[in-house]
Amino acid sequence: MSLFKNIFGGSEEEPKTSKLNWTPLTDLGQLNEIIELSNTKAVAIFKHSTRCSISRMALKQFENEFVLDDKITLYFLDLLNYRAVSNEIASRFGVEHQSPQLIVIKNGKVVHDASHSDIDANDFERYL
Repeated sequence: MSLFKNIFGGSEEEPKTSKLNWTPLTDLGQLNEIIELSNTKAVAIFKHSTRCSISRMALKQFENEFVLDDKITLYFLDLLNYRAVSNEIASRFGVEHQSPQLIVIKNGKVVHDASHSDIDANDFERYL
């Protein structure tokens, strides 16, 4: 059995670790906090689909390249488990839903929105 697990992987998902200080985005009320916080510090929301290999690749690349952790607050949205939050982000901030998607908010407004291969951790400095 372990041969098949080594080849195909197990049914259990491996624990995720990240060097980044992500704040899980799990509640609609947090959007008000994000807007308030964005008046003093830029906020980024990374919308991630846990079932999508492209999203997983974009997230991994972002985490490997991101270096401005002290200058921006990072929120992580598992959009499959929190679809209502994802829909409210699209409605409230006027951005079309994408996955993966990175949205940067400053002074309550979206200043940057990127998806798929356009997500680039090195682009952030100009939005801070």
